[in-house]
Amino acid sequence: MKQTKLQKLQNSLRNKFFKLGVKMLGPETIFFSKDTKIGKNVTIEPYVVFGTKVKIGNNVTIKSFSHLENCKVENKVDIGPYARIRPGVVLKEGSKVGNFVEIKKSILGKKSKVNHLTYIGDTSIGKSVNVGAGTITCNYDGVKKSKTKIKDNVFIGSNSSLIAPLTIQQDSTIGAGSVITKNVNKKSLALTRSLQTEIKNYKRKSR
Repeated sequence: MKQTKLQKLQNSLRNKFFKLGVKMLGPETIFFSKDTKIGKNVTIEPYVVFGTKVKIGNNVTIKSFSHLENCKVENKVDIGPYARIRPGVVLKEGSKVGNFVEIKKSILGKKSKVNHLTYIGDTSIGKSVNVGAGTITCNYDGVKKSKTKIKDNVFIGSNSSLIAPLTIQQDSTIGAGSVITKNVNKKSLALTRSLQTEIKNYKRKSR
């Protein structure tokens, strides 16, 4: 059976990266673009797709089922599995993007982590920031896109909604489950949470 032009191109690109020392696990499942650039000591797991204009630095690991396009990944970055890195993203040195995370038109600072189930859009994130599971930057109000700025050493608690435009100053903490609509001052704790109600000896209705 004859190879198609696409198959020939992909095999050629895979061979090229093999010779450059890229470690590919299941290379037949990995798809590159003609302009993909990859540095030294990079590991790519199965089922990874590179769109156009992707530049990967050194000592990077890209885990299975991740999709990257028009982005820059600096050195010592971990991505995936199941990560989507959309156009306009810069992942700074030592940062980490985990499973089921989507990032678009944003900067993730050095040693910052976005590990689980999160959407980051039109956002600038500083150094050593931890973004908890289920966090969403609410960047679109139905008419226009707005920006979120998260400064250095911020801790974002899980299941938080950050309503842009918004600035969270350095060394601040966002309590889990919060909807943040106003700027947060440095070294502050910001949270929005209803009081917990408990009814003792409660009996569920029977059918």
